[in-house]
Amino acid sequence: MIKKLFAIFALCIMPYALSAALKVDIIAGNVEPIPIAIQKFESSAANAKDAETMRGIVENNLRTSGLFRIISRDAHPEHAPFDSVPKFQNWSMIKAQALVQAKLENTPDGNYRLSFYLWDVNGKEQIEAQTLVSTKKSMRRLAHIMSDAIYERLTGEVGYFDTQIVFIAESGPMSDRIKRLAIMDSDGHGFRYMSDGKSMVMSPHFSPNMQTIVFLSYRNNEPTIWSLDMNTGEQRRLGIFGGMTFSPRFSPDGTKVALSLVNNGDTNIFEYDLMDKTMRQLTFGNGINTSPSYSPDGTKMAFNSNRSGSQQLHVLDMRNLSVDRLSYGGGRYATPAFSPDGNYIAFTKIADDTFYIGIMSPRGKNEKILASGWYMEGPSWAPGSRRIVYYETSRVPGDDEQRASRIRTVDIIGMNDYEIKLPDGIHGTEPTWSPKLP
Repeated sequence: MIKKLFAIFALCIMPYALSAALKVDIIAGNVEPIPIAIQKFESSAANAKDAETMRGIVENNLRTSGLFRIISRDAHPEHAPFDSVPKFQNWSMIKAQALVQAKLENTPDGNYRLSFYLWDVNGKEQIEAQTLVSTKKSMRRLAHIMSDAIYERLTGEVGYFDTQIVFIAESGPMSDRIKRLAIMDSDGHGFRYMSDGKSMVMSPHFSPNMQTIVFLSYRNNEPTIWSLDMNTGEQRRLGIFGGMTFSPRFSPDGTKVALSLVNNGDTNIFEYDLMDKTMRQLTFGNGINTSPSYSPDGTKMAFNSNRSGSQQLHVLDMRNLSVDRLSYGGGRYATPAFSPDGNYIAFTKIADDTFYIGIMSPRGKNEKILASGWYMEGPSWAPGSRRIVYYETSRVPGDDEQRASRIRTVDIIGMNDYEIKLPDGIHGTEPTWSPKLP
């Protein structure tokens, strides 16, 4: 169950412009990371362990973004006391461009209060100041929110650290694989199951408000779409549609679910209205049409289809249901996903016995490959449209019958590709990145 566990109180968010040295060019092919120093969080002795954990979370978040270089703690020239102005000359000597001060305190009602300042060292000015309050159980989330604030102030983009990833957690041998819904924080912590493993599940996706997950379930050997209430844990069948349904996706306003329906040997995409319980057919004809993905404004839908003779990406105009082909590169294309800002479509490509994760423009231009491997699929976007999460599968050395699946994330320039660690014995597939938490 997800609850709103924090409150934010701005102390003095300064309206100063960033100095030229702090401007991050995040579109360039070679990004020069900003050198940033994260001071030791001031705290009482009783809170010192948690304060150090939170500092490490902030450092790791910023480092893995690829846009920041964390200056070694041993290189810090001083500890500038909280609520005091740092000696900027000292920090300039170690080439720090940004400096973070933080303080962790107890509130009278037993919660945590985290206050922090962000300084532009070259500009000699404070550019961000916030206070965050939460229960002690949510201290990791405090650190993620703090990371987002720093990231957003220095890049001008939406942060993605205070988010979650829902995915399929697989365990056991290939001959008897157990597949369960699972969820974790963006850095892999907070792992927990959301289904009991009695029925195989696939293709989980969040609603825009983070209250519901839709997914494919094989409960009672009937492959149909179900929903999971994130607050109560209640699961409900979406409807009875007279055939196998799969590949569900919420509309941007959360009022509809696009899905694929198999009928008389053909697979077409329909849109189910959650309010009036009606179905609207979106694609027509013979063949397979699946993997729908709405554009952010809801006027377009990307999908993959074999209508052209091979599996390719197409885009549907939601107003008149006209269809245009997007992909023309060599190979087959699948699993399109519009970015939150609408500027890209991520996809899976299969060519020459290799799988690729890539992006292209919404018009099918400027294709760029971000990752490749023996098997990889299922790209999903982080808020801010800078990072993609996907999964890769490989053979287990010495046992060709076994497979190991990992969840990975990469940025849109094809750099900073890393694995999100899962508990031992757990394989991760079909990840979907959430919006920012409410």
